[in-house]
Amino acid sequence: MAEKEFMTYRGLPLVRKGNEIYYGNMSDETVATLQILSTRKVKDLEVADKVRVFLTLTQTEGVDASEWIKKRCERNGLYEALDVAYIWLSRDKQNA
Repeated sequence: MAEKEFMTYRGLPLVRKGNEIYYGNMSDETVATLQILSTRKVKDLEVADKVRVFLTLTQTEGVDASEWIKKRCERNGLYEALDVAYIWLSRDKQNA
C-alpha cells in the first residue's frame, strides 16, 4: 500500500481533524495547532473566520502541563493564522 501524503503549506505538513489543524513535523520540538473558532459563508463555501493559534511542545513527558503551550494568539482568517504559525515554527527551529 502506498504511503499517504499530507497536504503541505510552505513545506510543512497540515493535518486536519474537525475544527483543528496541526501544522508542522511531529519529529520537531514544537508543532502549531490551529483551532477554528468561527466560520463565515463565501458564496457556497464555509471559510475560517476566527482562528486561535498555539505553538505547543511535541514531547511533553516530564514537562509541567503549564509549559506545554509556548505561544498563543488569535487571527482573522486561516491564511493569517498559518503565516503566524510558520514564523513561530521557523524561529523555534532556528533557536533549537
